[in-house]
Amino acid sequence: MSRNDWRSLIILIHTAAVFCFVSQAALAQETPGTAASAVKPNETLEAVRELADTVRDLKARVESLHAQIGQMQTEQQRSNSEIRELRVQLKRANTQQASLRPGTRDSADGSSSVAAETYSSISPEVTSSPVRSTTSRDQAAPETQTVEQRLDRLDENQQFIDAKVNDQEQTKIESSSKYRLRLSGIALLNLFSNRGTVDNTDFPAIASGLQPLGSNSSIGGSLRQSQIGIEGFGPDLAGAHTSANVKFDFAGGSPKNPNGAAMGLVRLRTGTFRMDWTNTSIVAGQDVLFFAPLAPTSIATLAVPALSYAGKLWSWTPQVRVEHRVTLSENSHLVLQGGVLDPLSGDVPADSYERTSSSGEQSGQPAVAGRIAWSQSTFGKTWTLGAGAYHARQNWGFHRNVDAWASTIDFMVPLTRLFELSGEYYRGRAIGGLGGAIGQSVLLSGALTDPATTVHGLDSLGGWTQLKVKLRPNFQVNGAFGQDNPFASQMRSFPVTVTPYDEALARNRSWFVNFIYQPRSNLLVSLEFRRLKTLDLDPEPYNANHVNLSVGYVF
Repeated sequence: MSRNDWRSLIILIHTAAVFCFVSQAALAQETPGTAASAVKPNETLEAVRELADTVRDLKARVESLHAQIGQMQTEQQRSNSEIRELRVQLKRANTQQASLRPGTRDSADGSSSVAAETYSSISPEVTSSPVRSTTSRDQAAPETQTVEQRLDRLDENQQFIDAKVNDQEQTKIESSSKYRLRLSGIALLNLFSNRGTVDNTDFPAIASGLQPLGSNSSIGGSLRQSQIGIEGFGPDLAGAHTSANVKFDFAGGSPKNPNGAAMGLVRLRTGTFRMDWTNTSIVAGQDVLFFAPLAPTSIATLAVPALSYAGKLWSWTPQVRVEHRVTLSENSHLVLQGGVLDPLSGDVPADSYERTSSSGEQSGQPAVAGRIAWSQSTFGKTWTLGAGAYHARQNWGFHRNVDAWASTIDFMVPLTRLFELSGEYYRGRAIGGLGGAIGQSVLLSGALTDPATTVHGLDSLGGWTQLKVKLRPNFQVNGAFGQDNPFASQMRSFPVTVTPYDEALARNRSWFVNFIYQPRSNLLVSLEFRRLKTLDLDPEPYNANHVNLSVGYVF
C-alpha cells in the first residue's frame, strides 16, 4: 500500500469518528420530553463510553500505521542506498576490467576455457573425470583475492550462466522414446602441408621412403576429421543412471570416385551403454583402451590420437568393463577398472563386406585388462598416477598360439598454475592391434600358410610425454614427444614380419608443437607443426614435416 493510500485511510477514520460523536451530541441536546421518552440517562452514558473506547482504539491503530509507514520508508532508503553502492562497484569493476585486460571480450560473447575437456567430449581418447577441480585461486578468501582473481571468477560464473541459458534456449532433439537425446560434434577443417612422404596426408603418423612419381611434398585441405555424436539418457535401473552414446567421423577411407579424396566415408568410432551408480559404473560397447586412457592434446589429429604408432597405444575395441571409485580422504581417491575385451590382433580384413575372425578372436578366449589409478588434489590442482595391464591369446593357425601382453604407466602432474606434465609408457609383446610396435604383432620364419613356419610375438616398448602451457583460459601451447621401438634384433632374426605397411619398421619417432586458441566457446583455431622420423632395418631414416592449420566449430 502506498503512502497516499495510508493517508486517505487515516482521514476516513477521523471523519467517521467525528460524525459518530456529533450524532450522539445532537441526540443528547433534544427537548427534555423527547429525550426522556427516547433514551434513558444510563443508556446515554454507556453510549458515550463505547464511543470513547472506539476513539482510543482508532488512535492506537493510527499510531501503529504511522510506525509501519516509517519503517517502510527506512527500508526503502536503505535499499536505494545499497543499489547505488552496487552500481558504483559494478562501474568500478568494469573500468578496472577494461584497463587490466583490454584484449578480453565481454562475457556475453560466451567465451570459455580451451581445456582438454572441450574437445575430449568429442574425441574419446581422453577419459578424465567430469568433475572440475577447484583451484587454489577459487578457494582463497574474498578479502585476500586480487582484482584480477575476482574478475576471473566473475567471468567464469557469467560464462556458466550463459551456457545454461543457451542450453535452455536450444531446440531439443525429438526421439522415439520419452527420454532425452543430445546431439554433439565438431565441424573441423584441416589445411595442411607436407614436406616428405607420409602414410596419410591430412593426419600422418609414419614417414615413408616411397616417393610416388618422384614427389615428396603435398598440400591440401580436408573435413573428414569432423565428428558427430549422439547421446541418449534413459531411466534409472537398479538404482543406476542409464545412458548410451555413439560417435562417428568421416575418416573411414575414400570412395574410388573422381576427387574421392575429398569424400570421406563414415566410420564408427565408439558406442557404449553405461550404468552409473554413485561410485561404480558398468560400461559395455566399443570404447577406447581404458588401461591407456590419456592422449596428447591436438586438434590437428582427431581421427586418431596424436602420436599414434609413436608410443601411444590406442584402439576402439568392443569391451565390457567395471569401474569403481574408492575415496581415501577428502582430497584423494582410487579408481579401480577391470574388464574383458575383443582380442584384436591388427589383422587386415580379407573382405570388405563379410567379417572374418582375427587371429586373436580365433583363440576362443577374450582379452582381459585392468587398471588402478590414484588421484590427489593439492592446492586446487589434481594429479593422477595410474598403472594398467593387458593379456590376450592369438591363434595364427595350426595351433600356433602367441600370448600378447602389455603393461602401462600413465601420469598427469600439474607443475604450477600454468604448466602441466602428462604422459604414458608401455612395454609389451604382439600388441600391433593396440597400436604398439608401429602396428606390427608377430614375426614369421616363413609363409604363414606353411605349418612348419614359426610364429614369434614381437616385443616392443614406447611412450610419450607432453608439456602443456596454459597462458590464458582460452589459449594454450602444447609440446609433445613420442617414440615406438620394436626390438630390431628380433626383426633381423625372422625374414617375414606381419605388418600393415610395405616394409618392416624398426622405430618411429615423432614430436609436435601446437597453439590452440578459443575465441568463443564453440570456435577453435589451432596451428601445429609436426616432425616425423621413421626407420626400417636400414640405417638411413625417413623424415617428414607436417604443418596443419585447423578451424573447428563445436556444436
